Amino acid sequence: MRKRDFFEDNEDAGIDMTPMLDIVFIMLIFFIVTTSFVKESGIDINRPIAQTSQKKDKGNNILVAITSNEEIWIDKRQIDLRALRANIQRLTNGDDKTSIIIQADMESKTGLLVAVMDQIKMAGIQSISIATKKE
Repeated sequence: MRKRDFFEDNEDAGIDMTPMLDIVFIMLIFFIVTTSFVKESGIDINRPIAQTSQKKDKGNNILVAITSNEEIWIDKRQIDLRALRANIQRLTNGDDKTSIIIQADMESKTGLLVAVMDQIKMAGIQSISIATKKE
């Protein structure tokens, strides 16, 4: 066997990409599993303006929306006030560190806002915020 024949046979050798792809897929799965998602309310709300509004850090937040025609939305679906507590308990899975952000429309009634806050407190959540926008 000549040297030239030996080198011609090995020219087809390449880099095996399988281990790198395995690592990329494992990292992708890790980041998907460890990311905390914000539960969207599913509806646009005309929030009231407040000069003292502050930005809340992203964490384990659940958004509850109250529309101008007195509808309650959570997790992109409309729910009844009587079912709010059960839905909050289901979404939080007993985690009392979860915070609830209420997005109440400027035209919604204060009585409904208080009733929603009461149901959230009865679900065991103490951290409740009301969403506003700055001027």
